[in-house]
Amino acid sequence: MSALPLRHLLRLLHFLLPPLLLWALLAGGAQAQVRIKDIADIEGVRDNQLVGYGLVVGLNATGDRLRTAAFTRQSLIGMLERLGVATRDYERDMETRNVAAVMVTASLSAFGRQGSRIDVNVSTLGDAQSLQGGTLLVTPLLGADGEIYAVAQGAVAVSGFAARGQGQTVTRGVPTAGRIANGAIVERELPFRLAERDALRLALRNPDFTTARRIAEAINRGTGAGTAQALDPGTVRVRMPAGRNGDIVALITEIEQLRVQPDQIARVVIDEHAGIIVMGENVRISTVAIAQGNLTIRVTEAPQVSQPAPFARGQTTVVPRTEIEVEDGRERRMTVLGGTVSLRDLVTALNALGVGPRDMISILQAIKAAGALQAEIEVM
Repeated sequence: MSALPLRHLLRLLHFLLPPLLLWALLAGGAQAQVRIKDIADIEGVRDNQLVGYGLVVGLNATGDRLRTAAFTRQSLIGMLERLGVATRDYERDMETRNVAAVMVTASLSAFGRQGSRIDVNVSTLGDAQSLQGGTLLVTPLLGADGEIYAVAQGAVAVSGFAARGQGQTVTRGVPTAGRIANGAIVERELPFRLAERDALRLALRNPDFTTARRIAEAINRGTGAGTAQALDPGTVRVRMPAGRNGDIVALITEIEQLRVQPDQIARVVIDEHAGIIVMGENVRISTVAIAQGNLTIRVTEAPQVSQPAPFARGQTTVVPRTEIEVEDGRERRMTVLGGTVSLRDLVTALNALGVGPRDMISILQAIKAAGALQAEIEVM
């Protein structure tokens, strides 16, 4: 047998490589491993929510109406009085629409240091139409304990806009919410000392007994036996191994890069409003017969005009014409699924029946009611 010429071999590889690569990706997906960093969090290393109330000024007549927004009026009067401007006697004459009351939110990380900057989000409270061109005045940001952790101020960047006229209004995006990049300065640090700990706990984002045990085994293989122990489906305790000299950061770095194969329960998630179905890999169907058909009756009215012949005695009349179409789904057949079929077989069978997403939701619920769906159904 003679060898293939080089150009024929390259052409053959050109057609074979895409299917081979696809097969390799599908085969590798069944045993996909992920980093511990992507499926677990370190207890105590988390963001903390901050919130504050402030005023945005400099708006082009798109702010709150002071007559209807009493909180904006009181806030404006209080701010001016703190700056030495007496406005109590002229409160009724204040009709500016260049001010808007806003709520300011931010997230402070566990290692946010004093003097560092964080981003803030600004959202209106009253009937302001847009924050375009506005500037947020000094706003203290408080934590859940009521303490001030940051102070925000700066120009608000708004992605949306609103244009109004006498006959038409155009709005794109959300002009009543904006963002200030690096708009807050951290004034108080969180009392969290990671370097002083001799042990830590990992919190799984999707608690599972099997996944927690696999994480503990991977850590013990990578850092030494007895280092990690699975306490429950959502927690893995890790002790500082001997000879590490208390270098907790290096230990966390090694643990985050370890790879495990997370396990998951068989679950079907259904969103009836949007017609979305998400099925896990382990969903199985016992032996079941499925038939789906709908009765559709369509009535169409198409009246026609009847006119008499030229020079004839008669009247022009409208003659009703009604067409009725009945579709009872006779062309659809019953499909029988064998025992413990996979997700691929289920989808293939339902597609063969011409089933849409919304009909598929009803079928899955009926299969579950019949006891043939070996999975958990979660309706959003």
